[in-house]
Amino acid sequence: MRNIPELIVMLTYADLTVKNAAEIFEQCKNTKAKYWGFKEIPLPLDEMKELFSYMRQCGKLTGLEVVEYTEEKCLAGARMAAACGCEFLMGTAFFDSVSRLCREEGIKYLPFVGRVSGRPSVLEGTVEDMIGQAGAYLEKGAYGIDLLGYRHAEDPAALNRTFVSSVNAPVCLAGSINSYRRLDEVKEAAPWSFTIGSAFFDNRFGGSFADQIDKVCDYMLQPLSGQKAEK
Repeated sequence: MRNIPELIVMLTYADLTVKNAAEIFEQCKNTKAKYWGFKEIPLPLDEMKELFSYMRQCGKLTGLEVVEYTEEKCLAGARMAAACGCEFLMGTAFFDSVSRLCREEGIKYLPFVGRVSGRPSVLEGTVEDMIGQAGAYLEKGAYGIDLLGYRHAEDPAALNRTFVSSVNAPVCLAGSINSYRRLDEVKEAAPWSFTIGSAFFDNRFGGSFADQIDKVCDYMLQPLSGQKAEK
């Protein structure tokens, strides 16, 4: 039976948390999305903690995605996730110290693979190297992998399919999922989850922020044979 990928709603635009994240969540807390998250900047930590706590009070599962690449900054992001009580930490370049902290705090760690740089982040590297990295990170305690497939220049859909089918762990396809065509490709790859942030703010799925969330959740439940053709 094909896995139905979970939508993770990211209250972010261009890899930065939006300043009115709490207001948007309040408007959308009764939508069908179970997983919610945002980035490590620019909200003050106290606001992050308050919002994540409220999300959990509303029955949501929460994650922080950290777009950093040095050990010092990745560790700082992991400590933020712990302070906020997040269920999972996404992103960061992999470091043993980050993995160890996540294990100690009971956080599920999904690091980046490949060569990731910039903000918004860009992915480079071969799928073979990424699969090899994933295996090594999982052996060292990672829960799953954060794959920035649509930030890669060469045939992202094929990369996503190959990676997900080759890695025996939860994979989140993160970044630049902004059309029904790409939702179809996500369905075909069948990862554990995928993120949408900027596309909701750009109204790429039509309607209010809450309407778009429910449209995407409903669409992912439709069989592959019912695919749309929008770009």
